[in-house]
Amino acid sequence: MSTTQEPSSRTARPIQAREMGRSVVRRDGRAKVTGTATYAAEHAQDALHAVVVQSTIARGRATSVDAAPALAHPGVVEVLDHTSAPRLDRTEDRELAVLQDDRVGFRGQVVAVVLAESLEAAREGASLVAVSYDAEQHHVDFTPEAATHAPEKVNAGYPTDSDVGDLDAAMAEATVTVEQTYATPYHHNNPMEPHATIARWDEGADQPLVLHDSTQGVHPVARTLAPLFGLEQSQVQVLAPYVGGGFGSKGLPHCHEVVAALAAKAVPGRSVKLVLTRQQLFALAGYRTATISRMRLGADRDGRISAVGHEVLEQTSAIKEFAEQTATISRMMYAGEHRRTSHRLARLDVAVPSWMRAPGELPGAHALEVAMDELAVAAGVDPVALRELNDPPRSPEDDQPWNDRRLVDCLHRGADRFGWASRIDAPRSTLDGDWWVGTGMASATYPTYVMPGNQARVVALEGGRYRVEVGAVDIGTGAWTVLAQIAADALGCPVASVDVEIASTDLPPATVAGGSAGTSSWGGAVAAAVEQLREDHGEHPSPGAESTAGGEADPRQQEHAMHSFGAVFAEARVHRWTGEIRVPRMLGVYSVGRIVNPVLARSQFLGAMTMGLGAALFEESVRDPRYGHVVTQDLASYHVASHADVHDLQVEWLEESDTLATPMGSRGIGEIGIVGTSAAVANATFHATGVRVRSLPLTADRFLDAPAAMPGR
Repeated sequence: MSTTQEPSSRTARPIQAREMGRSVVRRDGRAKVTGTATYAAEHAQDALHAVVVQSTIARGRATSVDAAPALAHPGVVEVLDHTSAPRLDRTEDRELAVLQDDRVGFRGQVVAVVLAESLEAAREGASLVAVSYDAEQHHVDFTPEAATHAPEKVNAGYPTDSDVGDLDAAMAEATVTVEQTYATPYHHNNPMEPHATIARWDEGADQPLVLHDSTQGVHPVARTLAPLFGLEQSQVQVLAPYVGGGFGSKGLPHCHEVVAALAAKAVPGRSVKLVLTRQQLFALAGYRTATISRMRLGADRDGRISAVGHEVLEQTSAIKEFAEQTATISRMMYAGEHRRTSHRLARLDVAVPSWMRAPGELPGAHALEVAMDELAVAAGVDPVALRELNDPPRSPEDDQPWNDRRLVDCLHRGADRFGWASRIDAPRSTLDGDWWVGTGMASATYPTYVMPGNQARVVALEGGRYRVEVGAVDIGTGAWTVLAQIAADALGCPVASVDVEIASTDLPPATVAGGSAGTSSWGGAVAAAVEQLREDHGEHPSPGAESTAGGEADPRQQEHAMHSFGAVFAEARVHRWTGEIRVPRMLGVYSVGRIVNPVLARSQFLGAMTMGLGAALFEESVRDPRYGHVVTQDLASYHVASHADVHDLQVEWLEESDTLATPMGSRGIGEIGIVGTSAAVANATFHATGVRVRSLPLTADRFLDAPAAMPGR
């Protein structure tokens, strides 16, 4: 029989790997490829359709909203604006306090929502809503001259600034120096599945608000929305069994979830379905801010670094602050006793930036790793050897020992597999027909996060089977499968004997699928719950026996610098007449602890490296300074890497197990593959052409504008 236990919290013991390490076929694969997986927008077919009306000014007030023409359109049921929408209990978060007042903080802000019996009627109705504005002078142009301020903290809670030693004096005494500025543009996440929410209210129920949501965390959505509507978190049910990608954009709730819930509250007894269009994602679902990094590196004649400076200027929104932790990578990556890092924000009348795969690490690594390549050239040292020379025995940031720093192993294996030894050091040395050919490399790193607050439940079933329940969300990474493998090894049974239930707030709480922390955090909770089951019910629990427990990080982690590392190698070809760039091959080698499922891990690495390639060559959102909106609002103008751009992409990992990080011996893998990839490509284009491009993306015109790369023209 079932026994109710108060959930304990514990650090689980290391798990012996039997099922972990095998390429188990993903459990959700058949449903996805046959079209039977039900995504958020595919529930509640009788729902009213919602379409939002967006502001056409960047700053000011909506003085009036004329909904009469829309309400007269056949099929339109309701139009809500700031005068008619239900009131929220809390409005301090200006991104989520939608339709609560007449203020407009950015172009594209939701100023009304139309509800109709069909999507077509809702769209037509939205086009008929007339909004009048009192526009104010806006500031949307992000430049080095913009007024800035220092945030209290940057993302993930890191200090804004760090200053160790005397950077200026060390730079003055250095024999070899690099002082350059590097820039990355706005990036938008663009998951395959657009953001979608279906909301329903039942005021008499224990859970009056129910959401089918495309999100990276059901419990975070409930926790965020509940106080807005005067509810307890337990009164909000959120379900997300299948999610078509997120890349961070679904990691935090955005205004569309609030809009859907407000709209459903206004039409009792009806569900409301809101699906953002691809164009609307560019204003309403977050993005990666543009960054400007001033790098300073100082070293002796052999390339031994004494000084590291990384000062970052980036952009936030006037209505809500988000500070990307761009410079934090320069605090820990390489040796150097004198270092200074800082973050400054320009507050603009623009949409709110948010998480995007490897926030901070991608733009920070690009600046640092291209600067390292410049230092290698200036010192006459091989780029791989320079990084090995400056590999610190302890973390420069806090002088703690590393958990398992194997960057040098990754560098050596990558160099060997890539054929680095045959590289000609001098740039612009290889011409193949009309193509300049070069190679480049960069290091990669990502912090090891294990989030607190995760719980799991294990239930014994008939026939030696078990069911594992945890409120985690699988955004395509394979949580359905790897959690079963972890549970099987913790239980000592075949993976086929384990059922998994995830992605509902009715299940034990789980943190967001983000920060490369999902498997680490949820897996630790599963392992703890299995141990609790044994303590409560013995080695052979009877059917119906169950236990719930929360996983805790090993306390020894507080005494170590917890990171993963990797090395990325790339070959670039640049056409000497057109400047066209091709990347025929890339290799990534990573140290990330035990790989739980090799086939799923390989997909994660390859996907991240492909995103890094896209950042290097294509991805750039462009804002119109006259009106404040992003003009590249679709996948025709916001280019991502396609099949024709991705050629020979290889990934390897070191065989290892890090039980200090997790009971499984694994560390996160979702984001490290994007870190350093753009820098490796940029460094390869320099080696090919002799032209150093310090801002992304690496477009053809930037090489054509530099005649030194194109002799004979």
